Amino acid sequence: MRKAISITLFFAALSGGGAATASQGSGAITGTWATGSQGGRVEIYRCGPSLCGKIVDAAPLRANPDQRDVNNPDRKLRERRLKGLIVLKGFGGGPREWKGGPVYDPETGDGAAKGYLTLRADGKLEVKGCKAVLFCRTKVWTHLP
Repeated sequence: MRKAISITLFFAALSGGGAATASQGSGAITGTWATGSQGGRVEIYRCGPSLCGKIVDAAPLRANPDQRDVNNPDRKLRERRLKGLIVLKGFGGGPREWKGGPVYDPETGDGAAKGYLTLRADGKLEVKGCKAVLFCRTKVWTHLP
């Protein structure tokens, strides 16, 4: 079942489209983003003075909305539901770059202490998670209308 959950953050595949612009400030990255992995959707929203992101949809979640965070290395957190799970937290900055963390990938249970969000000129969002300076992965998400 876990293999079916392919909502990834910094491991997500590229998908097409997008319409955000850097001139919109932090509003440019708020909203719903396609992760490109089995219809994965993450909503980026204001959480206090920061930006956070949570899982809002994916094809496997539509089939079974009760899926849990079974790959989490912390046994106490494995019963959390994936739908609504916060996977980006504490991002500040803008209007084109934000830093924060942690970043969490529920598919693998991997977390990255540092995260970087970069809004590209074409309106796509680069999501980068780093465990250490040398161990970073970047993927591109597409803004949905």
